[in-house]
Amino acid sequence: MNTVMSNKRIIALYVLPSLFLILAIIYVPIVLTGYYGLTKWDGISKPDFIGFGNFSTLLHDSVFWQSTYHSLMLALLSTLSLILYLAVALVLAGKIKGANLLRKIYLLPMLLSSVAIAQLWMKVYHPTNGILNSLLEKLGVENTPNWLADPHIVLYAIFIPILWQFAGFYILIYYAALKNIPASLDEAARIDGATSLQVALRIKLPLIAEVIKVTIVLAVVGSLKYFDLIYVMTDGGPNQSSEVMASYMYHKAFKEFDFGYGSAIGFFLLIICLVATWIIRRLTATKDTIQYS
Repeated sequence: MNTVMSNKRIIALYVLPSLFLILAIIYVPIVLTGYYGLTKWDGISKPDFIGFGNFSTLLHDSVFWQSTYHSLMLALLSTLSLILYLAVALVLAGKIKGANLLRKIYLLPMLLSSVAIAQLWMKVYHPTNGILNSLLEKLGVENTPNWLADPHIVLYAIFIPILWQFAGFYILIYYAALKNIPASLDEAARIDGATSLQVALRIKLPLIAEVIKVTIVLAVVGSLKYFDLIYVMTDGGPNQSSEVMASYMYHKAFKEFDFGYGSAIGFFLLIICLVATWIIRRLTATKDTIQYS
């Protein structure tokens, strides 16, 4: 086995297929997106090279910056929601009855497609027949909001289904990390008189810090490129009040057939995701990693 793995030709034989797939699926499309962002192209005729014209227009496009703000707001809300997911995981990882059943319930939204979830919550938010407004009317609220038509609340209304959709994913990650912590550490802290809150804050959270960092990156990057549920529920409306970068890119490329400008938006979105990931890694960087056995 050592002889085989020391042979560079055999190593290349194993690596090249995966490398080819990565280049074809990831890096080549990125390069092409950057190239088409430098052109004026309708997706059919020959691209007309215009240099940085699309990017210059992008910097002065108020709708784009509005969609960027909405994407950043979703990223911030998604990051804050991790606190809720972590709290639920801490409870489930404790010795409570029905923890296995609750984990399965939290995972149910992950089995549904984003389109199905969007249709479900559109029924919930319906201004006259929706369950939410019907409940508010029974509680005495006279002027119930039009959740998906009010520019001031539509973005927050959309975030609730997103929060519900990804709850099981993050709770499961945190739960698995917490269950991997040796029970002896918890027992030793209890013997020393530590409370449940102290055990959680001073022992468990530091031990899963690396997992938390990963989930922060996933939440931020996932929110920045979120598209499908928003497209189905509001299509970016009303008046671009729920438009995000991904949906704006789709509108420009596939509805207005301005693939050059849409590619520029997509490439800018890639840059923002990379910068956000770098900032998160820098802010959460630590010299030492806590180890336990």
